[in-house]
Amino acid sequence: MKRLLAPLSWLYAIVLGIRHWLYDCGILKSRSFSVPTICVGNLALGGTGKTPHTEYLIRLLKDKANVAVLSRGYGRQSTGYILADENSTYEQIGDEPLQYKSKFHNITVAVDEDRCDGVSKLMRLERTPEVILLDDAYQHRKIKPGLNILLTEYYNNYKKDMLVPAGNLRDIKCAAKRADIIIVTKSPRVLLPYDKRHVVKIINAKPYQKIFFTYIDFKKLNPTNKTAQETTLQDVKSVYLFCGIANPYPLEDYLKRKYNILITNYFGDHHHFDDNDIDMILSGYDSVIGRNKIIVTTEKDLMRLKNASYINRFDNTPLFTIPIEVSFNNDKEEAIFKNLILNYVGKNS
Repeated sequence: MKRLLAPLSWLYAIVLGIRHWLYDCGILKSRSFSVPTICVGNLALGGTGKTPHTEYLIRLLKDKANVAVLSRGYGRQSTGYILADENSTYEQIGDEPLQYKSKFHNITVAVDEDRCDGVSKLMRLERTPEVILLDDAYQHRKIKPGLNILLTEYYNNYKKDMLVPAGNLRDIKCAAKRADIIIVTKSPRVLLPYDKRHVVKIINAKPYQKIFFTYIDFKKLNPTNKTAQETTLQDVKSVYLFCGIANPYPLEDYLKRKYNILITNYFGDHHHFDDNDIDMILSGYDSVIGRNKIIVTTEKDLMRLKNASYINRFDNTPLFTIPIEVSFNNDKEEAIFKNLILNYVGKNS
């Protein structure tokens, strides 16, 4: 199938190459801003871990500066610039921005498909941001970030992939040259030096680029209702997992190693749940044999559920979310990464 689709990928590569050339030559203009701007993005369609890496940066910076996160708000049912508040819904701003706002109350979160317009409006706020994190803006060439962070998966890095429709890349591989930092995500928790050198050799970064490795760190299950709060997790034997994310398999692998029985129900990325989906989920949960069982979903999926009229249908079932964070494979490298970020923000504030 890839061979059949390869000609379409080549045509797409030509179109993208011309677009990048127009920006590189200055025919199409990119705009810079005086405020520190850090872009977190990738070359693939999704699943590289942009959300937990953006949250890592929020944790790193939120006590040192006024942090704003600007996203396009993928999957929202609105358009234009919207400033998030405590009453925002995922239909208005999208599930990822809603997750940032729900977890980090003291930061500013906004959505705008036009990143330049969004930054301009953020800078006119009474509480002016001192650093802006651009979520998933790597392909948005109209804005020129001060620092570009490119994410790529350990087991499927961009050098081994192809452009859509033959592969999973949405941008040409040479676009990686704009990155200041490349983070290899979802790597093994214990990363052998030989394996690390092998990946570094494949990526073949430019001299000005720094490469880091991170892995997914699954945190303690978080109860979402009273039934879940009353559940003793030590007794749980079976898990019914449902989610609508780009790559659920690391989560599946983690839960398989932790519980005796795992039943999965996967939806498309950013799936909009309806009553029929809830019927399916609850029916699937009821069919799991045994009493010591729970339902697990992701924080991002909960954002698309919590304001819905049918969320109370889970009241009598132990519904948990599993928070996800990222950790660096090497403490010294994490210290270097932190210094790069903090020095950039400090020097450009």
